[in-house]
Amino acid sequence: MKQELAEMLIREISDPRLKQIYVTDVKIDRELAFADVYVSAVEGASRAPEVLAGLESASGFMRRALSARVEVRAFPRLRFHWDPTPEHADHIEKILAGLREKK
Repeated sequence: MKQELAEMLIREISDPRLKQIYVTDVKIDRELAFADVYVSAVEGASRAPEVLAGLESASGFMRRALSARVEVRAFPRLRFHWDPTPEHADHIEKILAGLREKK
């Protein structure tokens, strides 16, 4: 499902709020009621509100399109979350680089 969502965001959704974003993870609950989709953007967390609003706006379309592509007995409702992991990793990398320079 993660791959399908990523391809859909690139090829099928023209909302400018959803440009240069990527899906970092998808977690589906046991009852198949919800799929928690974690996203991030190249520009970072400053875009989180507009990206999440764009995803909510497109969620009905994405759910219908995904249900035609991914075989599950009941297709889950999509919930979108901002994933701060890329920003955290970048911050840690900068700290480590600074420590290496001091040696």
